[in-house]
Amino acid sequence: MCLILFAYRHHESFPLVLAANRDEFYERPSAAAHFWEEAPDILAGKDLRGGGTWMGVRRDGRIAAITNYRAPRLIRAGAPSRGDLVRTFLDGKETFPSFRERVRKDAALYNGFNLLAVNGGEMACFSSFGDGWAPVPPGIHGLSNHLLDTPWPKVVRGKKILEEILRDGSEPDPEALFGMLGDTARYDDSLLPDTGIGMEWERILSATFIRSPVYGTRSATVLILHRSGEAVFIERTFRDGPGVFDERRFTFSVEGGKP
Repeated sequence: MCLILFAYRHHESFPLVLAANRDEFYERPSAAAHFWEEAPDILAGKDLRGGGTWMGVRRDGRIAAITNYRAPRLIRAGAPSRGDLVRTFLDGKETFPSFRERVRKDAALYNGFNLLAVNGGEMACFSSFGDGWAPVPPGIHGLSNHLLDTPWPKVVRGKKILEEILRDGSEPDPEALFGMLGDTARYDDSLLPDTGIGMEWERILSATFIRSPVYGTRSATVLILHRSGEAVFIERTFRDGPGVFDERRFTFSVEGGKP
């Protein structure tokens, strides 16, 4: 994922409303969201090169999503896939405290990343360029390729739109959430960060929905979790811009803890 916008314990009836775009090179093979044959309780897409995933949900209430931290000068060839962190957490073979400690110890093995994790009603965020694990406070948040709530233009804009979508307290509209994720507008140069990739790429990556000849938004995911434990998971994979897509929709019960 390269942009995650979410409301955590902000809506009275829906403790988690999450909308995210996965941006990736078009040539990198991946599988769309599905319940994994080898782990039937996990719903996620799959990176067919690295074997991990960028976002997923487990029926017992574990939820995780990852973004890259943009630091091109520090990228190391041969580092393990960051998607392994999401996959490992969703496997559920470690307790949450044990997993968090291992991530803290092993973070330097990976290229830069931010990891969101939910377990047993607790949500936490880890950045390999931040101060380690921190609880996520209730509210509306945005995570791109820097720290949680860093005010990059698309994060600021996305949080504002998400707040408007949820303002009247009614059930979140997936179409409105996908509309938010489909914004292709780029921002003025004066508003853009300097992350070391050059201004041309800063402009391209400033959009919520990214398009370029080699890299862009491959899929978008909406996750809506009701306080009853019912989860709605919708993924759209794109073929030619935000208006041409294939959709998969899953509705199921989260059996364990929830935010």
